[in-house]
Amino acid sequence: MVLRDPRGRSGPWTPMRELSEGSDRWGAYVTPTAPGRWSYLVEAWSDPVATWRKHAAVKLPAGIDTALVLEEGAQLLERAAAGVPKKDGRAQVLAAVDALRDPGLPPLSRYAAALVPEVTALLARFPLRELVSSTRPQPLQVDRKRALFGAWYEFFPRSEGAVVDPNGVEAPVSGTFRTAAERLPAVAAMGFDVVYLPPIHPIGRAHRKGPDNSLTAGPRDVGSPWAIGSPEGGHDAVHPDLGTLEDFDHFVAEAGALGLEVALDFALQCSPDHPWVHKHPEWFSHRADGTVAYAENPPKKYQDIYPVNFDQDFDGIVRETVRILRFWMGHGVRIFRVDNPHTKPVNFWEKVLADIARTDPDVLFLAEAFTRPAMMHTLGKIGFHQSYTYFTWRNTKAELTEYLTELAGDAAAYMRPNFFANTPDILPEYLQTGGPAAFAVRAVLAAALSPTFGVYAGFELFENEPAKPGSEEYLHSEKYELRPRDWSRQDTLAPLLTALNRLRRRHPALQQLRDLRFHSVDNERILAFSKTAVTEDGLEDQVICVVNLDPHHVQEATVTLDVPGPLTVHDELTGATYAWGRHNYVRLDPSSGPAHLLTVRRNPQ
Repeated sequence: MVLRDPRGRSGPWTPMRELSEGSDRWGAYVTPTAPGRWSYLVEAWSDPVATWRKHAAVKLPAGIDTALVLEEGAQLLERAAAGVPKKDGRAQVLAAVDALRDPGLPPLSRYAAALVPEVTALLARFPLRELVSSTRPQPLQVDRKRALFGAWYEFFPRSEGAVVDPNGVEAPVSGTFRTAAERLPAVAAMGFDVVYLPPIHPIGRAHRKGPDNSLTAGPRDVGSPWAIGSPEGGHDAVHPDLGTLEDFDHFVAEAGALGLEVALDFALQCSPDHPWVHKHPEWFSHRADGTVAYAENPPKKYQDIYPVNFDQDFDGIVRETVRILRFWMGHGVRIFRVDNPHTKPVNFWEKVLADIARTDPDVLFLAEAFTRPAMMHTLGKIGFHQSYTYFTWRNTKAELTEYLTELAGDAAAYMRPNFFANTPDILPEYLQTGGPAAFAVRAVLAAALSPTFGVYAGFELFENEPAKPGSEEYLHSEKYELRPRDWSRQDTLAPLLTALNRLRRRHPALQQLRDLRFHSVDNERILAFSKTAVTEDGLEDQVICVVNLDPHHVQEATVTLDVPGPLTVHDELTGATYAWGRHNYVRLDPSSGPAHLLTVRRNPQ
């Protein structure tokens, strides 16, 4: 197997071995050393030295063609020695050549000289290869670790430091990048790695949405950040209420100093006031009456948003998209959360992502694609580094087991999941009705099941009021109004989120997806699973998670593990230590702690 780095240079080739005797399946482990677009290929060749060894092992003990066989071996090793550098031991191979031709030694001794470990090892490193053939190079995208592992926290900068008069007499005052930066230390203290911002651009006035998505906005209503563009600018501008580009740079720098990366929303859509609407009318669809078609997802209507039509100037839209992305990359953004990528052409994203990866392979893209599985998988295959998932709606033991088994299978190589427990668009029924325990359950599941998970601000405050019965929209949704919060409250989920993120950083088992294993439990309300990884020092790291999925009632069960011997398990959430074996009793009270998160130490037999 031969790896080629992003510059096309071939690294040391790695010999493949038969995976199991008689299987005719061969493999090798290789490790790329940097992010980027690598490739690999498989080379095959005739190995004349190995062929000679096999024939000699049969003929020499039988006394068949002894002199001829030894001379053939000498000639082969002489040729092979020419490919061994002097500094690596060419003389040792030539010594074996001399021994094969030494008439003073018995034939089998002469043959044995060609089989000494030092010579065998040298010829394995520098083989004599004939009739070399090769497969075509295959692409291999190598990403930095953040593509797989990290904890995300989403908040609206305009709400941090905002001032809102509950009586509606005084005009609301937006928060700014400077006031939002004051929230960053608390986010970092909870152990998050990425702070994600919804769109920060100017918001259009035409058809601006009012509170709770009402169609009529008052003069003081702030509108939806996803209705991008106004006379103040488009996708490469910041909303004047948030400050300036210098203020944004300050925010990014403050985040970086705390160990946080800033992820920016990239929504390829426009308000009716976006400069593109007038500068590039061909980029939009027009209806029979001449009006521009606004976005719809019946029964939802987005009168304040015009979707882009890619049919008239595809290349121009590609160029402008790449320009905008590189603009924000120039201001320190290395992660983009892409809004609704499944509603744009797949080949559009192929071109855009390939252009960015060509020069900046560390830049990551998260696909917010709550769509059909085939499209979600396709977006992962063409270059999106992460994907939103259906986790938000998977609540039962059967649903979680089936879905995670799918995600941890073959798809894990290209569609890395990001388990958001909630979003500004999605307040799941489970959180609406389950109380604080439901938030704890979903936090544990998201953090322990997936290497990457996220929460939207307010999750730690147990915000759970829907706009109306049966809706997943929040009451007083932050998408349409400022929502300052009381972060001084003591009754929050912040301690649990902090503990989960600390454990995730400490345990490699929680930083992977494909090592997931579910365990038998005799109660359908309790889910048990484990994850195992090998640490850098070669030790086994194993974490067992047992969760009560019922946020209202105490649940008891027996968890059955397939283990070779007794275990000592330490509950990282409570500090308790237990002796576990094959069958283990658990009792989980959602009011005091709905989960065990156990680290494992095997006891001596």
